[in-house]
Amino acid sequence: MSRHIATIVAVLIGLCGVLGILYAWNLPPFQQTTRLTDDAYVRGQVTYISSQVAGNVADVPVQDYQQVKKGDLLLQIDDTSYRQSLAQAQAQLEAAQANVSALEQTRRTDQAQLASAQAGVASAQAALNTEKANLDRSDALIKRGVITQQDADAEKLTYEQAKATLSQAKAEVEVAQQTVNSIISQHAALAAAVKQQEAAVALAQINLSHTKIVAPVDGTLGAVSAHTGQYVSAGTRLMSIVPNTIWIVANFKETQLAGIEIGQPVTFTVDALNNAVLTGKIERFAPATGSEFSILASSNATGNFVKVAHRLAVRITIDPNQALAAQLAPGMSVVVSAAIAQTKAPETSGAAANG
Repeated sequence: MSRHIATIVAVLIGLCGVLGILYAWNLPPFQQTTRLTDDAYVRGQVTYISSQVAGNVADVPVQDYQQVKKGDLLLQIDDTSYRQSLAQAQAQLEAAQANVSALEQTRRTDQAQLASAQAGVASAQAALNTEKANLDRSDALIKRGVITQQDADAEKLTYEQAKATLSQAKAEVEVAQQTVNSIISQHAALAAAVKQQEAAVALAQINLSHTKIVAPVDGTLGAVSAHTGQYVSAGTRLMSIVPNTIWIVANFKETQLAGIEIGQPVTFTVDALNNAVLTGKIERFAPATGSEFSILASSNATGNFVKVAHRLAVRITIDPNQALAAQLAPGMSVVVSAAIAQTKAPETSGAAANG
């Protein structure tokens, strides 16, 4: 009888040993068809709202955790000084434009004077040509004794006066041309001043628009730290907004990744929703494990080495039209389960199959 019992015990021990080996090596009937990890969280892009200009807070029409739409007013900074700055910049722009207009009128007048002086040169040149012909004729006549020396001298004097008149006309053209050139140079400077004032007006308009802080996206506000009457400087963080678009980031062990593919359906339970089950799809994988992104990267080149399975982040989209999805918030913990086909099961230990 004792021999029979010993045989049964030995068989049971052997069977347990075989089953233990099958379980340890993830072999049938213990081959797992799912990959599970509780190192997973709801994620979303938290946008921090800051002021771009300094001033006193005039109004805060929103409250903590309020739903907002893109373009909704979140905070109003007192815009009195910014309106005054805009008015001043616009006045300076108008003055600069008036200077350009006045200079343009002066330029037209000086251009007319230049044209008149150039006409005077043409007239003086014609008169000189006439007097030159008369002088040549008088020289011929005096040689023939037709006119007296006194008449010849008078004609020469008239010719010299015509030459002087032409020289004076040319000098007037030179002066008029220099005046026009000076006007052209002044016009370039005044045109640059107009552009500078236009830029000042544009900047003043931008600063004025920044006194109204609006929601950049649809979403839910976090804690609103600003209050009416508070003075804020540029860059002061006033509140945060969480967009409605959220997703799951699950950190699977590298030994769990075989068989997990982009587009593959997954399920996940949410701790905060009493382990309610929701669905999603694998969207993409991180380009490296989390250890590669750490500031102090580990090195295994020296000392004793213990092999540890690293984790790779997997982004999961949340399927639409799930009522409970509206209650998800970034930071919530979830447990993700990905179904794996039997033929794709990796040769890993059972401890590596669950994260």
